[in-house]
Amino acid sequence: MKPLDDAFFHRDCLEVAPALVGKLLVRQLPDGSLRRVRITETEAYRGEEDRACHASKGRTKRTELLYGESGIIYIYLCYGMHWLMNVITGEPDQPQGVLFRAAADYTGPGKLTKYLQLDGACNGKPLQPETGIWVEDDGFVPELITKPRVGIDYAGPEWATKPWRFVLKP
Repeated sequence: MKPLDDAFFHRDCLEVAPALVGKLLVRQLPDGSLRRVRITETEAYRGEEDRACHASKGRTKRTELLYGESGIIYIYLCYGMHWLMNVITGEPDQPQGVLFRAAADYTGPGKLTKYLQLDGACNGKPLQPETGIWVEDDGFVPELITKPRVGIDYAGPEWATKPWRFVLKP
């Protein structure tokens, strides 16, 4: 198994999000042990025009990472209690990313980050082994289904119904 390189993430989020499903998300814990989980669900967020994307409000201190290099972790606190992890994709100055929505038995993005012991300290780090969090390809090729993204009704029907959630077919 090999970690995904930066070129993998240097594509449009609508290419990266489905390509991440089936890959292994790996976390090296402070004691040196590894946790590996198969990614079973992702969501794509694409640019300032996407009303569900944090960048829809423009460039701010919070969203600055979305405008930067691909392959960087964008993690934020949701509702003051759950850390949600994304990876930046695409070209600089074209804000987009992919949310890691679920993996193996961790059926929500907050449950996933809790299991992997991830928090705001990971924000802005490369998704690479030297930072203790990365994605590996073990050759598994999944079947996918697409669905609308979750919890974004505030973005309006056009954006809430886009099939930009990619799920491992059961």
